[in-house]
Amino acid sequence: MALELVGKLHKLLPEVTGQGRNGAWKKQEFVIETADSQFPKMVCLSIWGDKTDDLKQFALGDTLKVTFNVESREYNERWYTEARAWRVELDNGSAAPAAAGAPRQSSGASAPQARAASSPMPFSSSSFDEETNDLPF
Repeated sequence: MALELVGKLHKLLPEVTGQGRNGAWKKQEFVIETADSQFPKMVCLSIWGDKTDDLKQFALGDTLKVTFNVESREYNERWYTEARAWRVELDNGSAAPAAAGAPRQSSGASAPQARAASSPMPFSSSSFDEETNDLPF
């Protein structure tokens, strides 16, 4: 299940490296500020391995499109959830207003198409008729 998030690069956290039983690893976390609603949200995502080098080409304030998966794991009867990015690219179809000094922002001419592609599919009641519904209630 791949999810997409479009927003401004708000912060790059320091790269973390280590040695595991499968060899060396590196991870970098970054924060994206969404502009989907009246109240923007901050989302911290992580990127692993050689993909951390992909972040070096972007500047703070750039509008990015991030494709990621959400993963959870248990440790000592506690659950930890991580948004793990696997593709980060510059978003040229965003309608978000350009920040001062951010030259790579587009005019936003294709924003309706980008939003339509990310909106959920409409609910169709015809696919859930009484004969095929096997729910006990």
